[in-house]
Amino acid sequence: MTLGKKISLWVVAVMLVILAAMIIVILTFDWNRLKPTINQRVSNAIQRPFAIEGDLSLAWQRPEDESGWHSWVPWPHLRAEDIHVGSPEAVTDADLASLEALDIVLSPLPLLHKTLSLPHIELTGGEATLVRLQDGSDNWTFDLGAGDDASQPDDGSDQQSSWTVDVGEIAFDPIDVHYQDATLAADVDATVELLGEPIAFGELTDSESAAGQAVADQQIDDYRFGWSAQGSYRNQTFEGSGRLGGLAALRQRGAAYPVQADLQAGATRVAVNGTLTDPLAPKKIDMDLSFSGQNLGDLYNVIGVTLPDTPPYSTRGHLTANLNSQEALSFRYQDFDGQIGDSDIHGDLTYLLGEPRPSLTGEVVSRQLRFADLAPLIGADSGGEDQGEDDSQSGENQQPPDKVLPVSEFQTEQWRTMDADVKFTAQRIEHGDSLPLDDLYTHVTLEDGEILLDPLRFGVAGGNLNTTVRLDGGQEPMQSRVDMHIRRLVLSELFPDVDLMQNSRGELNGDATLSGTGNSVAAILGSSDGSLQMLVSDGVISQNLMELAGLNVGNYLVGQLFGDEQVNINCAATNLEVDDGLATTRFFVIDTENALIRIDGMVNFKTEGLDLNIEPESKGARVFTLRSPLYVHGTMKNPSPGVDAGSLLARGAVGAFLGTVATPAAALLALVSPSADETTPCNDFLSQIQADSAP
Repeated sequence: MTLGKKISLWVVAVMLVILAAMIIVILTFDWNRLKPTINQRVSNAIQRPFAIEGDLSLAWQRPEDESGWHSWVPWPHLRAEDIHVGSPEAVTDADLASLEALDIVLSPLPLLHKTLSLPHIELTGGEATLVRLQDGSDNWTFDLGAGDDASQPDDGSDQQSSWTVDVGEIAFDPIDVHYQDATLAADVDATVELLGEPIAFGELTDSESAAGQAVADQQIDDYRFGWSAQGSYRNQTFEGSGRLGGLAALRQRGAAYPVQADLQAGATRVAVNGTLTDPLAPKKIDMDLSFSGQNLGDLYNVIGVTLPDTPPYSTRGHLTANLNSQEALSFRYQDFDGQIGDSDIHGDLTYLLGEPRPSLTGEVVSRQLRFADLAPLIGADSGGEDQGEDDSQSGENQQPPDKVLPVSEFQTEQWRTMDADVKFTAQRIEHGDSLPLDDLYTHVTLEDGEILLDPLRFGVAGGNLNTTVRLDGGQEPMQSRVDMHIRRLVLSELFPDVDLMQNSRGELNGDATLSGTGNSVAAILGSSDGSLQMLVSDGVISQNLMELAGLNVGNYLVGQLFGDEQVNINCAATNLEVDDGLATTRFFVIDTENALIRIDGMVNFKTEGLDLNIEPESKGARVFTLRSPLYVHGTMKNPSPGVDAGSLLARGAVGAFLGTVATPAAALLALVSPSADETTPCNDFLSQIQADSAP
């Protein structure tokens, strides 16, 4: 054998010995000896405690899915037990994450191509605790630039690493997650687990919805994880469950990641189904959103958006948002349909997270609105059969049984948390025959706690009720002002069931201005100042009419004055002055075909007390059987009408009164609105009063 061959054989033998020695060392090495070094280096890198407190071992296994010579290259299988990742001491002493065991399988050959391939990762006994304090600091944000490497000089290189990471199958037991967030008043316990079988995104999506259309437009990953949670959020207890896409979709830049959730918070239920683009750094939201509950106002405690109090509601629409915008974030809830009470709603709303406050803008339409569904807006009872139990527990805002004016207080502190600019239209209003409302339109603006409804316009009986309402919730107590204009309400349409009224050409016109202080309708009216003028021309009055209107007191008074007859009204005119909640009659006269009737007295909005006197005076040969005045005392809830038997009517008392009220009567002439070119009975009546009062 030549010397060269001998040397070659010795080199090969030495290499084989070294390789065998390395294999023996690797197979017999106690990897636990590296734990202190690993723990220290990882702790320095992530700037928080890290520890492998259990066994650390390395085993080798032949790959099952490889063929050819690749199948002879063993894969290392690393197993670490009892792993803990700590939290910053300033945030919490609880571990950020812990695992009973971590198993990682590495495919070595891809390392030659600068790829870290991990075909299999398995987590056992996982648990995580996420904590955020009121100042915004949390335990899940890592400052990776503050470790030992931070002290290394910058070589000026800005090149990104050419290495890639390829993660294959991940298996894990259910992982428990504890989430505490002082900024959101959240305390949540959740569990994440693998689904037994993946669920296609389209199986949980309505094909006709916007999210369902996305299935046809792009490939969306299947649902692979399930989750459930319970706890509290914004002081509301909740529970929920849902599904998430797989890890592969998490790593795909620009991919739509599927998210499905169904949450119940008190009486409020919220369901979403759609996608997040780049969920690890979200850029877009594209989801179907539905929610339902007992009161839209309750959503303030759930999502922080100020909405009015309502009867039970449900709605479904599509939520989109561009989270990658350099401008203020905006969320658009578009093409939604739903119900509030027995009324339908449709529209498009946008919520903008701007400064100095977030804002809500958009337009809502109801094709058929049940008028009673508006009652909670002013703190009144909507008349629903299912509200008794809830109302009985409403505490200090429960409506007293002896009061008519709503005492429920407006939540003005919520008004100051956001702004709004929303238009609402009700194309048709359902209220039966007692109040023939046709439609409704209002433009609501909310700015710095002040609500303005301008206009708040109702179509009523062929005419309209046009109102401007200003409620300044930025002041305590709230300041308010109402300007109301009633124009051209046709009496034949206002009382469609009165046959004689159908031949009437009469109208109802009026003006009212009231301002007050307080946080409820009762408080506002109880402190109000202002005036009210109203005219009714060419109408009819009878007991039957009072019964149709549900006015029991009016029914009694008409019966006392006219018996069962229907009597034509030439003109009914009133001018009231309101001072600190006390409405006093300056001029209140009803001119009928048979008599002049004067009403005198006051209505106390603060106590809801009534103190009204009715004095009739017959015309011509008409003789009243009643020769004593009538009165209405008591309260709005329990009025008490009767005959003032202690005094007799003074002959010509009403006529004498008319001669002294030229000024308040003249103020009513501005409301005279003839239906044709000719003058109305009210025009003639008020003009005559002016003439008779002239010096």
